[in-house]
Amino acid sequence: MLSTKSYMFQFLMQVTISNDGATIMRLLEVVHPAAKTLVDIAASQDDEIGDGTTTVVITAGELLKASKQFVEDGVHPQVIIAGLRYATTKAVTRLNELAIGVDGDMVARRTLLEKCAKTSLNSKLISQHQDFFGPMVVDAIESLDESLNLNMVGIKKVPGGSVTESFLVQGVAFKRTFSYAGFEQQPKALTQPKILLLNLELELKSERANAEIRIEDPTKYQSIVDAEWEIIYEKLAGCVASGANIILSKLPIGDLATQYFADRGLFCAGRVGAADMARVASATGAKMQTTVHGLEKDSSVLGTCAVFEERQVGAERYNLFTGCPVARTATMVLRGGAREFIDETERSLHDSLMIVKNCVKSSRVVAGGGAIEMELSRFLREEALKITGKQQLIVSAFAKALEVTPRQLADNAGFDATEIVNLLRQRHAKEDGLWYGVDIENQSICDTYAKGVWEPVTSKINSLSSACEAACLILSVDETIRNPQSQQAQGGPGGPGGMGGMGGGRPLSQAMGGGGMRSMMGRAGGRGIRAYRGKGGK
Repeated sequence: MLSTKSYMFQFLMQVTISNDGATIMRLLEVVHPAAKTLVDIAASQDDEIGDGTTTVVITAGELLKASKQFVEDGVHPQVIIAGLRYATTKAVTRLNELAIGVDGDMVARRTLLEKCAKTSLNSKLISQHQDFFGPMVVDAIESLDESLNLNMVGIKKVPGGSVTESFLVQGVAFKRTFSYAGFEQQPKALTQPKILLLNLELELKSERANAEIRIEDPTKYQSIVDAEWEIIYEKLAGCVASGANIILSKLPIGDLATQYFADRGLFCAGRVGAADMARVASATGAKMQTTVHGLEKDSSVLGTCAVFEERQVGAERYNLFTGCPVARTATMVLRGGAREFIDETERSLHDSLMIVKNCVKSSRVVAGGGAIEMELSRFLREEALKITGKQQLIVSAFAKALEVTPRQLADNAGFDATEIVNLLRQRHAKEDGLWYGVDIENQSICDTYAKGVWEPVTSKINSLSSACEAACLILSVDETIRNPQSQQAQGGPGGPGGMGGMGGGRPLSQAMGGGGMRSMMGRAGGRGIRAYRGKGGK
């Protein structure tokens, strides 16, 4: 993530404050098809890697900016595309050669993961707390099994308190659900409990509207009422007979059942969320049941954990299951003063979790802070001298485009970007300048690898590949086709219906800039890509 700036969006009365690239791109009302491609690659980077969403967008934009001059000079788009792909292949090969594998004892591995986690948090709103959240993220990933399924890492948000009051639960935690009066009489801590999971209502169900029962003998009415009570008591007795100490259900558990379980020293919770139920099932080994008939005492469908407890967190009460034997899981409980800040903290931690997950799979890293981009830029400039023809110019332009990363870092820090980039060029020309990048703290350059600014090599490879493919896709467009009706006036802002739509009430072609793909690179004459060939589009 490059940007240290925060942006505020207001959509349908919901305010979002974020400096996460994927979040910002997703909230923008993008109409232009070329711009939508950049939104797609940001989403792809976020899904695949979790971090580097801003990097991939600005790199793709810089590649398109570099390609503009070649298009205007009459170079065929396919020649430009071939050059960009050649440069990307060379850059990825060089990345794999430069990547450093950190294979060693557990201490070295732990250090690697923490540094990568802190690097991903360095540009977030919670950057000043990276020393607090970095180890927490690593602990959460190490709590998982070999599959590293992030669905097993739950994130709960509790407004209020300081952000440093956030904590990690080595197990499952969820907010206490709606409960009736008898709930307070139930146990709040259990050791080695048996857990029963239900997808079943444990309450008296009211009849549907206009329901009727026809009886010939009025004395039989009481037998119908008694039958309803017998059904609910039979379900409750089945739960108790199974030997379970904790009963959780996706559906409501009524006041009768709550008091029934409380009288017998059992804990129950109804209306538990589907995601929380799935995590409890995976972690404890319990199997979801749709009926209590046929349950045997200490049946294999029951799950277990080492300790269950109910804990007060701020103004909320949370149910915690720790020491789960079957599947390893974790829950991060986040605190903070404002809901928007907690939401941004969640997005930041998601990026960090993804980065650490990729580091666990492949413990090969490169230096961040623009160091690897400057080294690839130097390498591609040298490679360009070995090529003849137009491809030499295209590869050189690709090399210069990679400098946008350190330049943007310097701009965001308030430095003179030109001076910083010149210092980096000079340093990378020397043998000992391989890992030199932007030094944010001292307004200069430094060995970012030695300072612990590490990034997974998979993040950089994915960023370069996605940016190149997006640029090539846009360059390969020959014509744009628009519906003629979209050019007609739509009767004021938002058209006849009001809301305005994505184009703000303007025709689609106008919302796209007035020229479709022609306006993508700053020109409006001619048709499609032909407008860029030679002078006057000829």
